Amino acid sequence: MTAFIIWDPPREVFSFSLPLLGRPILWYGVLFALGFFAGYKVFARLVRKEFSGNEAKILAKRLSEKTLMAVGLGAIIGARLGDILFYQDISTWIHHPISILYVWEGGLASHGAAIGILIGLAVLVRKLRKEKPFSSYRFFSLLDRAVLSVAIAGFFIRIGNFINQEILGTPTAMPWGVLFLHPADGGPIVPRHPVQLYESFAYLALFALLYTLWNRRPSFRREGLSTGLFLVLLFGFRFLIEFFKIEQSDYSLSFLTMGQLLSIPFILLGFYLLRRKLSLSERSSRT
Repeated sequence: MTAFIIWDPPREVFSFSLPLLGRPILWYGVLFALGFFAGYKVFARLVRKEFSGNEAKILAKRLSEKTLMAVGLGAIIGARLGDILFYQDISTWIHHPISILYVWEGGLASHGAAIGILIGLAVLVRKLRKEKPFSSYRFFSLLDRAVLSVAIAGFFIRIGNFINQEILGTPTAMPWGVLFLHPADGGPIVPRHPVQLYESFAYLALFALLYTLWNRRPSFRREGLSTGLFLVLLFGFRFLIEFFKIEQSDYSLSFLTMGQLLSIPFILLGFYLLRRKLSLSERSSRT
């Protein structure tokens, strides 16, 4: 017989519902919030070293809070709209537009979140130009620090997906295959690749790599370098892991999944940033 892991934890942290909302506290929501909190702490730690004087801690806190708000709103709005545009039949939302706001019912796309984060940070940078303590931060200097926070947040969010029994992998006979007894998509109950855990630990490893390079190699802090490496490694992994995922999009594609198609532009952008920054570094070293 093939060995596998049976997985069927409760989705709710507590059995009772929240007052007024009438909804229980879900592990996914807790881990989502924990991911953003961890990202906030990482970002605050990075920027605190960039301010001096007695107000260093206060300024770092202010900048971190502003960035968390921009990243959080951009990620949630972008993830929701991305899921509607890329993965679902848009006619459903046209007939019931209010349901777009029902984020607690699921339907968040990470590629849409990435686009939303970029837009959110671009808007934030424009506002920071008017604030003297933060006016020196440009788009990529802010994004280079934010991608570390995104990596650690992704670790927690994918753990939440695993508990929620969603974003399922393809069937497998490997001994670490997981038997989800209540899959969110209502699919067949067969041992599957735990792709949520594959992604989760990949994001954790990416965070460890970026954080180590950032702290131990000052040359790695050149604008765009951290972002470029992040895009290549994260979305490169996303492209590969899609081979072990069940297609989530309503739009059928014969050669690539929607997740793979959406990953390609980010990978190309990452390579462009790496090549550009490394080329500039070589030119400066020659002169």
